[in-house]
Amino acid sequence: MELTWPNTIGKRILLTSFSLCFVLVTKPILAVDIYTDPEVIIENGTTAILHCSFKSSEVVSSTTSVTWTFQSSQPDTPFSAAPYAIFYFSHGKGFPGPVEFKERVQFIGDINKKDASIQLSHVQFSDNGTYLCDVKNPPDVSGTAARTVVRVVLKESLPQSNTAVIIGTVCGALLLLVIIAVAACVAMRVLHNRHDYEGCTSLESGSSHAPQPRKKVESSLESSRCSSPSGPAQGPVIYAQLDHSGSKNSFHKMEPVVYADIRKN
Repeated sequence: MELTWPNTIGKRILLTSFSLCFVLVTKPILAVDIYTDPEVIIENGTTAILHCSFKSSEVVSSTTSVTWTFQSSQPDTPFSAAPYAIFYFSHGKGFPGPVEFKERVQFIGDINKKDASIQLSHVQFSDNGTYLCDVKNPPDVSGTAARTVVRVVLKESLPQSNTAVIIGTVCGALLLLVIIAVAACVAMRVLHNRHDYEGCTSLESGSSHAPQPRKKVESSLESSRCSSPSGPAQGPVIYAQLDHSGSKNSFHKMEPVVYADIRKN
């Protein structure tokens, strides 16, 4: 039994070592994926926001850290030789870097939401360069830092945003539609007024030709009136028998007697 006991222990040790090796070999190596904007163009003297987000398979904890570094694109500056740490965040606290960024860098992200963004105020032309965002979330400590190129320009050199272009295009299209609608209304009104005017002229021309027979009738009446005597109108002629002698054997003579027409004209 004493000979077999060490062999049993050795077998167990070998089995345990083999299991650990198998677990270590088969377990995938996880890394933190970091994302930033490729380029940020900002007006001189304003505030720039440098976005940074990350993905990790591990739960975010107080040990999660964020490091922002800067390398200037301008030669002969203290930050042009190599990246220099300008901000560090860990255990819920931020630690500013050198004096050039100490009062201008502020952490505006939320580690619990996997946001590691910072804000750089009062940007200057000396801030032109590359900014690196590096996140460590133990045990995910491997990964490549994401970079953002910052360009500080004058206001006149700022490119127009897509939003402004879209708004301008929409406003121009609406204005064009309004102009077309107004022109269509004016054209319809002009055509309607012209149609009414042509109807009135046709009615007037028809009325000028219609009274001609009436004028002929009136002219015939006037000619008949003119042909009649201008003196007073003569009344009806009545024949009566008049007895001049008063005797019974007297001769009766028919004489016409004219009575004036007392009827009013």
